[in-house]
Amino acid sequence: MANKAYKFRLYPTQEQEQLLAKTFGCVRFVYNKMLSERKETYEQFKDNKETLKKQKSPTPAKYKKEFVWLKEVDSLALANAQLNLQKSYKNFFSGRAKFPKFKSRKARQSYTTHVVNGNIMLLDGYIKLPKLKLVKMKQHREIPSHHIIKSCTVSRTKTGKYDVSILTEYEHQPIQKEIQAVVGLDFSMNGLFVDSEEGETANYPRFYRQALEKLAKEQRILSRRKKGSDRWHKQRQKVAKLHERVTNQRKDFLHKESHKLAKRYDCVVIEDLNMKGMSQAFHFGKSVADHAWGMFTTLLQYKLDEQEKKLIKIDKWFPSSKTCSCCLQVKESLSLSERIFHCDCGFVSDRDWNASINIKYEGLRLLALA
Repeated sequence: MANKAYKFRLYPTQEQEQLLAKTFGCVRFVYNKMLSERKETYEQFKDNKETLKKQKSPTPAKYKKEFVWLKEVDSLALANAQLNLQKSYKNFFSGRAKFPKFKSRKARQSYTTHVVNGNIMLLDGYIKLPKLKLVKMKQHREIPSHHIIKSCTVSRTKTGKYDVSILTEYEHQPIQKEIQAVVGLDFSMNGLFVDSEEGETANYPRFYRQALEKLAKEQRILSRRKKGSDRWHKQRQKVAKLHERVTNQRKDFLHKESHKLAKRYDCVVIEDLNMKGMSQAFHFGKSVADHAWGMFTTLLQYKLDEQEKKLIKIDKWFPSSKTCSCCLQVKESLSLSERIFHCDCGFVSDRDWNASINIKYEGLRLLALA
């Protein structure tokens, strides 16, 4: 069995918006309440891990007698808050994450509910959700009939827009695909990546850089407004809309580029880069964040997986830029300012194109070993 999510825009009524706001608040309240109790227990028994593991976590039902208003919202949303907390604690004790933090009002507002006895259904431009009943939805794509709906996550953006992410489950039979077309991609600060086949760049438009001047102007105006006033809220919405526009432009571009690659090639080879470390070491903070290389690789991964194709990540310390793709000689040093690669064998090439060819060769070597 495999899972796939479909995201659609919601258009709730004013009453439904009020209930959604209550649900977001109740889910946050229950999560923080349970975390507070678990934190006290942890402080008491932190030296005895066995006792901690045996401790039962509180349930949302425990608080409904004291806080009656919790009964107004979807009980499955509250139950999922408990599951999320349990998962956070499990990750903490296994060493995969830090100690869970309290949820803030400023954080992303969302909740998840599961399908129980047909409480979630799609009905001709509407979606039936627990407590909310029928909510208007813009379904821009069809969900295949063999996909079974498992859960829904409703979220609200900073600009006041509502989305629903529908998680489905379907039977998937993997078919081994013969790998023929392979491409290597080298991260490029100028255009996102350079491919090994023709040395072409993705020509990323740098949406954040384009919007910087306008963002700075709107944020200056926001800084002069009295915090909490009507004019402050109105200006905050303007700033949020600008950020949202940049995010949407970036996502659209990355989706299209990853789709082209997944459609054209059977295997894509990239470097497993530490983008955060790179931005700190070379002071490329804004540029690295604007490129969103991590998001691009995530999109590329799932698009290739859907078609039974491969994404190979090679070691970040592999000397792709210093190696000559013609004679395989490795240079001792190569500064960032050298954009043209010159080798003693006479080979001359663009630095990034040479690196992408080496990345492809290394990927083919790993593929042969596998």
